[in-house]
Amino acid sequence: MNKHIKLKKIALAVSTTLMVGVSMPTFAIEDQTIEEVVAVGNRLQGSAAAVIEERKNQAFVADIMGAEQLSRTGDSDVASALRRVTGLTLVDGKFVYVRGLGERYSSARLNGASVPSPDLTRNVVPLDIFPSSIIESLAVQKAYSPSMPAAFGGGNIDIRTKSVPTEFTAGIEIGVGQNFNATDGFTYDRGAGGIPEPLQQGVVRYRGDFSLGAIVDKDALTGSDTQTRAEQAAQINKALLLSLPRDITVKEESLSPNYDIKANIGDSFEEPYFGGTIGAMLAASYDKDWNYSDRRTAVVDDSLQDGCSSSLNSAEDASNSCYVTVKNSQVTTENERINGVFNIGYKLDQHSITYSKIYLEDNEDELELSVLESPNGSTVRTVFGTGEAQRQHKFNYEERSLDIDQVIGQHTFLDLGGIGFDWQYTESTAETDIPTNIDYKFIDSYNEAGQYEGSIVTGDDNRVTYNFTDMEDYVKSYSGNVTLPLTFSKTEVTLKAGYDFTDRARVYNTSSFVVNNETGISIPVNSDNGVLGLTGYLNDEFVGNNDFLLSFNEPTAPSADDYIAAQKIDAGYVEFDVFFDNTWRVSGGIRYEDFKQVSIGTSSLIFDRITQGIFYDADKIEAGTVNDDDFFSALSLTYLADDNYQIRFGYGETVVRPDLRELVAVAYYDPLTDIKTFGVAGLKSSDLKNYDARFEYYMDNGDNFSVAAFYKDITAPIETILKVGDEDYTATFVNGEEGEVYGIEAEWMHDLSYVSSGLFTAGNITLSDSEVSIDPAFAGNLTNPTKRMTGHSKYVVNLQLNYDSADGQHSGSLVYNVFGERILASGIGGREDAFEEPFHSLDMVYTWYPDFNSKVKFKVKNLLGENQEVTQSGYAVRNKESGTALSVSYSYEF
Repeated sequence: MNKHIKLKKIALAVSTTLMVGVSMPTFAIEDQTIEEVVAVGNRLQGSAAAVIEERKNQAFVADIMGAEQLSRTGDSDVASALRRVTGLTLVDGKFVYVRGLGERYSSARLNGASVPSPDLTRNVVPLDIFPSSIIESLAVQKAYSPSMPAAFGGGNIDIRTKSVPTEFTAGIEIGVGQNFNATDGFTYDRGAGGIPEPLQQGVVRYRGDFSLGAIVDKDALTGSDTQTRAEQAAQINKALLLSLPRDITVKEESLSPNYDIKANIGDSFEEPYFGGTIGAMLAASYDKDWNYSDRRTAVVDDSLQDGCSSSLNSAEDASNSCYVTVKNSQVTTENERINGVFNIGYKLDQHSITYSKIYLEDNEDELELSVLESPNGSTVRTVFGTGEAQRQHKFNYEERSLDIDQVIGQHTFLDLGGIGFDWQYTESTAETDIPTNIDYKFIDSYNEAGQYEGSIVTGDDNRVTYNFTDMEDYVKSYSGNVTLPLTFSKTEVTLKAGYDFTDRARVYNTSSFVVNNETGISIPVNSDNGVLGLTGYLNDEFVGNNDFLLSFNEPTAPSADDYIAAQKIDAGYVEFDVFFDNTWRVSGGIRYEDFKQVSIGTSSLIFDRITQGIFYDADKIEAGTVNDDDFFSALSLTYLADDNYQIRFGYGETVVRPDLRELVAVAYYDPLTDIKTFGVAGLKSSDLKNYDARFEYYMDNGDNFSVAAFYKDITAPIETILKVGDEDYTATFVNGEEGEVYGIEAEWMHDLSYVSSGLFTAGNITLSDSEVSIDPAFAGNLTNPTKRMTGHSKYVVNLQLNYDSADGQHSGSLVYNVFGERILASGIGGREDAFEEPFHSLDMVYTWYPDFNSKVKFKVKNLLGENQEVTQSGYAVRNKESGTALSVSYSYEF
């Protein structure tokens, strides 16, 4: 997309909103060097001491995960690491559910700052984009405090990046690996991608209408002795078609091994003028992964017959199938990640300031070859029944990036009674670009033995679609906190106040072009390379000899498939923390937030003021606007019997607001469900009341145990409801009447040296339940208006068995994770809810330390070889191979 157009739209989004209307990286503490020496005896238990101490000192219920714990479990990114935290589950490898509440109920901040999301469908940041190599620690606060954003449900995740070093440090790491599923796969030559310049010019010239009549009128064609006006227009249309990439050949070949490389260097020195310390750190990483999986997706019939068949291996199976449609896919994915972090800081006495530059890039190229059978569809096609099936070859390349500039200051004024002031200013931009998304459809024919014989293209159901998408999400976040400590005879008081401002703007554009067979007859498209060569049929000769024309598939006003959105949050808070006689601790406060948000559907076909007025009229702006201001309170009470145990109680009032996209009637495909989803104007925010209690016990040898209970009452929860067409689902959003989530959690770390020297265990278990009620008047054809909340698991279990050798040269871990079945999509039309089945994940990590500077790590992921499965009404509707992955890495610290 033209850059200056995008910038204009961002400015429009921000101005429309205005009209409508920490933990931070700094200089590493000296204690960390001591912790490394202590960790030789027991690496995880030793390095966890500071993490445990921080958790004990938190005024509100929180869980902390340190860098050594991240390394221990072998998780490569923040998302996969957080599933080890008590009560957290991972969805689609990107989003974290806290205590059974969906990703909308959790927020993520980077060093205390709001950052944008490169995800096309959600406000929340996909946490897989943050590599674990840049992380110092992760803090998950499960009880609300006024210093946090009021948009809080399950928890707030603070991602703390590595700090500026206090001495010279440098290191390098290289690794290789292989997923046993991904030894062979399918590849293609992607090319540059993006909308070709002639096509961009054609959209403007013909106002998005590529019909022959529109071209004749715009170009005032008069015909000639050899061509009629329609033939001249068809030639112009075909020239636009020929500008698109069309010669795409699929190859089956061995896939390369996965590999990665990481490097870092940093140092600090004293400057001679003021006696302060200057430190800097630079870290970079690159990794590339290949993956291949067989997948199966299906739609269950709404009138299941006893004894119906779940397979399609014969004509009898096809005539008695349990499914409307069944799609079997072969999916090859290439993932490339490029990350860089630069920190520079200055510290003088009790004052420090740090600048950080973080750049994260995640590119994914996916090729899907699939065959769709429809035994009970509107058009019946089965391999062993009718001898037909629909073939689909889909090519999708997506680029995601997150660019962050952050300045952080921390100041303590000892001469003013120890008053502290910390602040941050952050500007960040997330971009997603899909320059290649091409979807080919064919009709295959098969003989009686089920062997492929050939393919044809017919009409609209078997066309070629080119989709181009780009999104930019910009956030400016700045906040500050003032802390005043006061000490009396038996009482310590800390008073705190602060401000928190966030400005956000998002621009989303998508364009779709469709190649139509205008002949009205079936045309064979067989190739010498079998099905792998089918996608090369639109060559110059074929287009010249056949009546295939291009159309711009953009909805006309008032419908929209693009949108602009903006958000502005101005907040301030006051908080107190009182220690009495080292036994009782009372903390609480109140936060005020003024929240403004607007989302407006727009289009690439705005060429005049009349069309502009249709999209940007006052009624649509009002319908897409959320304007809230309110006070949010919190209170926490802690009883500390001694240094070994404490009991906490907490209460907080919070809110969960609709996503930017959910307030616009724009359609998109949700990657979690593969369902076409529509936004809806008028969604309300959900109010929450949060209750927490936790007992924590800490032993002198490092053992610890905690048990917690929680209850959340939700007014007007935002839920997804489904609708069904002839063969496909669609989804939209609705406010339920009420919802609740409640449960208990237990967490422990226990030394097993009495069994064997160096052996210890850690883990956690969460047991919970939930319920949400949707008014039947708004539930559409939902089968169960009262149900568990979408994405909620009744249980989550994490277990670790760890070993550290006495000489400090070996460490190992077996890491197990499982979640209970959870609703992926609510059932409709008599169908039961679709449940994602439990996934038993067992990983092994072994590390050898040949000397003090070097480390060799060996990892095996998914030892059990489990597949991901979704069932509905007792039948599998989705299955995805995960495979077992092996990797080995070597690192050296200078």
